[in-house]
Amino acid sequence: MKDALLDSRGGQLLVGLAAGGAGVAGSYAATGYTPVFLVSPIERFLARTMPGAVVSFAITTLGSVGQQLNLVTAVVLAWLVLTVGAAGAVLAGRTASNRLLPALGTGVFTWTVAAGLTGELALSLGPALPAAGIVALAQVGDAYGGRAEPISSKRRRALSTVGVAVGATTLGFGAGERQNRQATRDLELSAPGADRRDIGTKLETAGSRTLDVDGIEPLVSENFFQVDINSIDPNPSADDWTLTITGEVEQDVTIDYDELQSMTATNQFSTLRCVGDSLNGRKIDTALWTGVPLQGLLEEAGPRGDCECVLLRSADGYEVEFPIEAFNRGLAVYGMNGSVLPRGHGYPVRAVIPGHWGEVNTKWLTEIEVLDREVDGYWEQRGWEGTGPVKPTATLRHDEMTENGRRLLAGHAYGGLRGVSTVEVSTDGGSTWSEATLSEPLPAADGDGRAEDAWRQWQYTYDPPGDTHTAVVRMIDESGTVQTDEETGPYPSGPSGWVSQEFQR
Repeated sequence: MKDALLDSRGGQLLVGLAAGGAGVAGSYAATGYTPVFLVSPIERFLARTMPGAVVSFAITTLGSVGQQLNLVTAVVLAWLVLTVGAAGAVLAGRTASNRLLPALGTGVFTWTVAAGLTGELALSLGPALPAAGIVALAQVGDAYGGRAEPISSKRRRALSTVGVAVGATTLGFGAGERQNRQATRDLELSAPGADRRDIGTKLETAGSRTLDVDGIEPLVSENFFQVDINSIDPNPSADDWTLTITGEVEQDVTIDYDELQSMTATNQFSTLRCVGDSLNGRKIDTALWTGVPLQGLLEEAGPRGDCECVLLRSADGYEVEFPIEAFNRGLAVYGMNGSVLPRGHGYPVRAVIPGHWGEVNTKWLTEIEVLDREVDGYWEQRGWEGTGPVKPTATLRHDEMTENGRRLLAGHAYGGLRGVSTVEVSTDGGSTWSEATLSEPLPAADGDGRAEDAWRQWQYTYDPPGDTHTAVVRMIDESGTVQTDEETGPYPSGPSGWVSQEFQR
């Protein structure tokens, strides 16, 4: 047929693109946003092979957009690979005059690629079937396309093929999104070792101590930030999860999920801050974590060796090394704010290490290795130095003019294990200082005193000193040490300095 869509190179490419898009969407529909999504292995490969300088630039300059670009790149690469396979199958079929080869070849190629990347034989039918279906649809259109108006007939078939592909892609991504919503819904924590009454009391206390300022996060964050080395999170099963303690120990120890949940748990407020955040950034939040002290788990194994350091490993291949002294303050966490730990925050189990950068608070924790010598973890191999104590910060999150013509400023202050004693505000660029109002401290894990590792909110209202002025914020920790005014960027060991902002009356 002279007006056959699949006889032209342009038509073959168009159908290949449509089949590739339908294949990616079909994989998403079958798997959702999980590691067996066709795109995930490509995205992981890119994340691990990218030079450290590129990674650092993406973090410090692009922020979360950099990771999204990596994901988009992986999607495009997956789409192009499937496109090449489908177009090649169409071309081979037309060359060999074999009517079965285009659709069958597309399906087999797509299935082979998906199965090879993900290791999932059955789920790889998710991308294979819609990709093959798009090619088969184009073949049917060519067979019954009509001969009266070749050009317009070909155009209609091309548009129909693309339209069906767009529809299939939309349906595929819609089905994948439904899976994601179901997988990430909050589930009430019911672990035998967790004290539900204590959780409720602590959360109520946090609510009552939150300042009445709408423009800042409450003391227990409602939108907790997420930073991962991959765009697509691991999705391990609690039924199959185990935590092994190995290395320089008297005996290896393996703990499963039920065993961990049966142990007496601690409910602890802790703030996490990302080492790659900007000075006044938003990658800092607080939650009530429920978990088992890591020190007790390690003592069961009998740690030895002279290094006095541990390496934590994650289900996604992440590794981080830091001192046992810091590790012994931490928890193996399975609950967050009274619910089962969400997948995006490390389900089934993560580490929470008080007073240290978010880097060491390993999600999807699977192994603790006691080392005989120091090693570089994932981020250290890329030039970062984020395993030490977190740097203190006072953020400026909110400003507004009140009805009586005064200006209200508000934010958070966090000093790690040093605690927050005072927040001071200057409205003349740092020449003079006044004390801000602080929220009451969050309660300690044992209920006696303040939480050792949690932020506080602050607010300050004043009469603007002129048409233009600069407000500066700083914190003072419990030992009386004033937060340093030396301003540094996030690379390589985290941001520091006083936050300032210029206002006009």
